[in-house]
Amino acid sequence: MTPLKKESYANTRKLYFFWICRMVFIIFLTPAISTADTINSQDIVRPDTPWHINAQKITYNRKTNIYTATGDVKIYNDDKALYAESIKYNQDTMEAESTGNVRLNVGKDTLKGDEIIINLETGIGTIYNGSIFIEKSHFFIKGDKILKTGENSYTIMDGSITTCDGDLPPWQITGKKVDITIEKYGTVHHATLWTKNLPVFYVPYMIFPINIKRQSGLLSPQMGYSSQNGIEFIQPFYWAINQNSDATFYYHHIQNRGEKLGAEYRYAISDFSKGALMMDTLNDRHVDDGIGDSTQEWGYSNDSFLRKNTDRYWFRMKLDQKLPQNFTTKIDLDIVSDQDYLNEFSSGYSGYDATKKYFDSEFGRDIDDQNDFVRENSLNISRIWTQYSFNAELLWYDNVINRRQNETDTTLQQLPAITFDALKQSVLTNQLFADLDSELLNFYRQDGMTGQRIDVHPRIYLPLHYKNYFTFEPSAGFRQTAWYLNRMEEETSSLDQHNYQHREIYDLKAELSTDLFHVYPINGESINKIKHTLIPRLEYSYIPDMDQTQYPNFNETDRIEAENLITFSLTNILISKAPGANELNTDAPGKTTNKVNAIDPYNQFLWFKIEQSYDFILENEPGEKPFYPLYAELNITPVNLLSLHAETEWDHDSGNFTTFNTYCKIRDNRNDHLMIEYRYTRDNSQSIYIDVNSAITDTISIFGNYERNIEDAEDIEKRLGCQYSAQCWSCDLFYEDDDDDQKIGFMISLKGLAEIGSEL
Repeated sequence: MTPLKKESYANTRKLYFFWICRMVFIIFLTPAISTADTINSQDIVRPDTPWHINAQKITYNRKTNIYTATGDVKIYNDDKALYAESIKYNQDTMEAESTGNVRLNVGKDTLKGDEIIINLETGIGTIYNGSIFIEKSHFFIKGDKILKTGENSYTIMDGSITTCDGDLPPWQITGKKVDITIEKYGTVHHATLWTKNLPVFYVPYMIFPINIKRQSGLLSPQMGYSSQNGIEFIQPFYWAINQNSDATFYYHHIQNRGEKLGAEYRYAISDFSKGALMMDTLNDRHVDDGIGDSTQEWGYSNDSFLRKNTDRYWFRMKLDQKLPQNFTTKIDLDIVSDQDYLNEFSSGYSGYDATKKYFDSEFGRDIDDQNDFVRENSLNISRIWTQYSFNAELLWYDNVINRRQNETDTTLQQLPAITFDALKQSVLTNQLFADLDSELLNFYRQDGMTGQRIDVHPRIYLPLHYKNYFTFEPSAGFRQTAWYLNRMEEETSSLDQHNYQHREIYDLKAELSTDLFHVYPINGESINKIKHTLIPRLEYSYIPDMDQTQYPNFNETDRIEAENLITFSLTNILISKAPGANELNTDAPGKTTNKVNAIDPYNQFLWFKIEQSYDFILENEPGEKPFYPLYAELNITPVNLLSLHAETEWDHDSGNFTTFNTYCKIRDNRNDHLMIEYRYTRDNSQSIYIDVNSAITDTISIFGNYERNIEDAEDIEKRLGCQYSAQCWSCDLFYEDDDDDQKIGFMISLKGLAEIGSEL
C-alpha cells in the first residue's frame, strides 16, 4: 500500500466515525431539545380545521402541541382573524390565549381587548377590558369582562351599549349585566340611559331587539296624547313565521276609550302571488247616541249620522294570486263597523294612513277614502292577451250606515260583472279597424229592482291620412243592450214593463288632427335644442235622442244621453334637449336613449292645452248656453326641482272662472320641499293648502301643513313639527289640530335600538 493510499484510508475512517457520532447524537439527544423548536415565520395549517398562523417568531412544543407566537401575530381562516402581540395556540383544543393589542375580526364585526381567551372552533371565550363593534347595526359594546358564549351571543359584565361614535357618545345604556344575541334580543339588568355624562332614567330590566334580518320579537312602541283619546300607547309584536310569511300583533291602549287589539298577516310567494289580511277591534267606552253632549264629545262632525255602537272593528284584505293559463285573481275586502272609525283611528301602526300607504306600495291598489261610508269589496279573475282582455268580478258595496242602523238598503251590487274587450285592430284590410266593449252584469240589491243586463258595443274606424299633413278618422259604433228583470221596484211594477227588454242605438264620431313642430337650435351649455310641437285637434260626436224611460235604470249605461257635440283643442309642448344627446325624435320625443349622459337628456318643460266644446243640442234649448266653459290646463317644469300646475274653466256668459285649481312645488336634492295649492269652485268652495319640509341646518328641520277654507273662514287642518337628527339619534316633536281634536306627539329614536313616541 503506497503512502498516498494509507493517507486516504485514514481520512475515510475519520469520515465514517464522524457520521456515526452524528447519528448517535440525533437518535439520543434530539428528543431533549425538540420540545422547543424554533420555526421561521410561515403558515402552519391544521388539516381538519384550516387555521393559519403568521408571526415574526413561532415556537412549537411537541409534547403539549402548543404554538407560541410573538411579534405581529395573526391567526386566521376564511372570515375570522385574531391579531395580538403574543398568542399561545393549542392545536388540540383550538384555544388561543392572546395579549397585547388584541383584535378579533369575525366577518365585518370587531372584538378588541387587553386579553382574549377564545376557542377558535366554537367561538366561545372571554375578553378582558374589551369592546365589540357590530358593523351592520353599528353597535358599540364595552365591558370590563365580555363572555362570548356562542357564535353570535355575548354576556357583558359592567358594560355599556350605544350606536354612537366617539369616546363620550351622545347616548349610551349601561348595566351590571348585558346579554346580547345578534338577530334576536339584548337584555340589560339595572339599565341606566346616559346622555353624555348625565344619567336620564333607570330601569331594573330592559329588552331591545338586535334584528339585522327578519326576526320575531317586540317592535318599537308608539306613544302619544290627544285631547279626545287621552294617553295612547301601542306595542307591536312581530312574528317571522317563515321565509314567505309573517304577522304582526298590536296592543293599543287608549286611555279614554279602551283597549284596541289588532293583527296583520302577510305572505309573498312571488310578485304575482301575495296577500295581506288586517283586523282591528275595540270595545269603545263611549258612543255617539245624541243624548246629552255625546255627539259633541264623541261624535265626528263631518257627517250627520249618529254612532250608537260600542263594538268597533275594521277588517281589510288585499290578495293577488297567479292562476293556471295566465289567469290572475285579485281580492279586495274593506269592512268597517261604523262611518267614523277610519277618521278617529287614522294614525298609528295599524291606522288608516299606514294601511293606505302599504296597500298602494305593495299591491298598487288604493282603498276607499276614509270619509266614504260605502266601502267597495271585490273578487276579480282576469286574463290579458295581446289584443283582448277578460274580467270576471264580484262587486259588493257595503253601505255601513244602512247596515249598522238596519235601514232600507238599495245599494246596487254587481254579482258578477263580466267584461270582454278587444283593442283597436285591423280587420279585413289594413285600412279598416275595429274594437269591442262588452259586458254581462247581474244586479242585486237587498231592497229594490234586480236583474241582468248584457251590453255589446263594437266600433269601426276608417283612418285616412293625407301625406304627413293631417289625419281624419271617422268611426261608427253600434250598441245592443238587453235586460232581464228578476224583481221590480214597487213604484214601477204597475207600469207596462216586461221581464225581458232590449235597446239598440248607434253613435258616430270623427276626429281631425295634425302635428306641427319646429326644432330651434340654442347651442347653450345646458340646452342644445328646443322642440316646439303644436297639436290642433277637432272632434265631433253624435248620439241620437231616444226615449229610454221604459227601460230599467241600474246605472249610467241604461240611460245613453243624446249628444251632438263638437270640441276643438290646441296643445302646445316644449321639449329641451341637452348637449351630447341623440337627435330629437319627432314622432316620440324623449324616447330615444342618451349614451353620453346618464341623466335624461330631454325635459318637457311646458305642456299647455286649451279646449272648447259646443253643444248643438243646447243651441235650440231655451235658457241653455251651447258653449261649454273654456277649459285650460298648464304644466311647467323649467328645472327638475320646480313644477307648476294650473287648470281652470272659464264661463263665457258670466265672464268668471267656474273652477280654478293650481299648485306650485319646489324641492331640492335633500328632499326639502314647499308646496302651495289653491282650489276654487264658484259658489261652492275656496281653500288653500300649504305643505313644507325644510332643513334649517344639517341637524334641524321643520315640517308642517296647513289647510284653510277661505269661503267659510275656517281652518281645516293645522300641523307643525320639527326634527333634530344626529348621527345616532333623532327627536321629533309636532302639534296637530284636526276637526276639534288637538294632538301633541313626539318621537325619540335611538338608532339601532328603539323608537319611542307617537307616529309622525
